[in-house]
Amino acid sequence: ISYFACKFCQQLKTMICCSLYFERHLISERMEKANESSPIGFVLLGFSDHPHLEAVLFVFVLLFYLLTLVGNITIIIISYLDPPLHTPMYFFLGNLSFLDICFTTSLAPQTLVNLRGPEKTITYGGCVVQLYISLALGSTECILLVVMALDRYVAVCKPLHYVVIMNPRLCQQLAFISWLSGLANSLIHATFTLQLPFCGNHRLDHFICEVPALLKLACVDTTINELVLFVVSILFLLIPPALILISYGFITQAVLRLKSVEARRKAFSTCSSHLTVVIIFYGTIIYMYLQPSNSYAQDQGKFISLFYTMVTPTLNPIIYTLRNKDVKDALKKLLTGKLCFLQ
Repeated sequence: ISYFACKFCQQLKTMICCSLYFERHLISERMEKANESSPIGFVLLGFSDHPHLEAVLFVFVLLFYLLTLVGNITIIIISYLDPPLHTPMYFFLGNLSFLDICFTTSLAPQTLVNLRGPEKTITYGGCVVQLYISLALGSTECILLVVMALDRYVAVCKPLHYVVIMNPRLCQQLAFISWLSGLANSLIHATFTLQLPFCGNHRLDHFICEVPALLKLACVDTTINELVLFVVSILFLLIPPALILISYGFITQAVLRLKSVEARRKAFSTCSSHLTVVIIFYGTIIYMYLQPSNSYAQDQGKFISLFYTMVTPTLNPIIYTLRNKDVKDALKKLLTGKLCFLQ
């Protein structure tokens, strides 16, 4: 009995040792995989190379974030409450304003915390959420700006058929396509990026979670991801501004046929304002996503990316409603309390 008891104890001891070994090995493998997928989060280096600028940048981001909220919320309110603004242009502008509010809100709070806080970190889950949301909204804006340029083209070049062409159903379909294309791009592109192993690399050289910065952390060949990035850049960053420029080319031809010098001046002023926003938005994103890989360009890119993340959402409501009598009248009604909810 004692012999079998000893044998049993030895076997039990061996089994326990083997079990502990495999358990330790399994934990080690899981930790390795955990390190590869970076679940503990990232250190956002951001502007840590320029600590003397962080206080200035904090004020800059906070100011533009507040202006974005005030300006875009105002546009949404007056577009909804004032009947003269129930037009395709303000329907799309309301979509753009809502989009800009969500876009900046997905980025600005975390940026403000990191600019002022001692720990410049973001959790892995926070990074995933930020990447999906900002990529979806940014892609949607790329398409929505084309739709708005199309609306202006029809209004100026085909004024007699404007109401028939830009009917409510078509407007809703165009807005839906814009949002759907942005969501699809985010699901595909962000998922491709987040599947890459980072092998414990947690130091993200940016102030937000963005695809180019995450690709630089990957410890495997990213050729396929870079190819996807290139294709997406063509679809969302090169074709849309080309279509916008073509539409404004036709608009310019139509404006030149106007007999009134004052009308031509106002039209050119409005078109130039719109094109300024388009150039700032697309130009800065194109530079960020298609920039060279040297360190100077990366450092410069962080400052340039502030324009499409913070500045453009502030400019949109100002530029697209500049010198607009209907908007001024709606604002006066809003300020004097004469603008009431529709029954």
